[in-house]
Amino acid sequence: MIIFGTRSYLYQLAMLTLVCGNCGNPSAHGVRKYVTKFTLFFIPLFPISTRYRTQCTFCGLEQQITKEQAEGLLAPQASPQQAYGGQAQPGPVQGQNPYQR
Repeated sequence: MIIFGTRSYLYQLAMLTLVCGNCGNPSAHGVRKYVTKFTLFFIPLFPISTRYRTQCTFCGLEQQITKEQAEGLLAPQASPQQAYGGQAQPGPVQGQNPYQR
């Protein structure tokens, strides 16, 4: 008898302050990665699907985003722009926020 199936994994990638497209509040949004893996005898072997989502902590709206959008949101965290004196420049990067109007 062969036992196979799937298992889902949730990874919290970051918490970012974004303007929500639903409620319009600038609040924390969790950037999450959902991965579904094929299992054989309860051992995860390979991913079947990968989805990225953001969730507003104020109103609870969860919105699916593409991998490129998720990487764009995470890129400023990995390498912030440095100003003279070693201080990061304030302000959001234009074009990085999927909720921007």
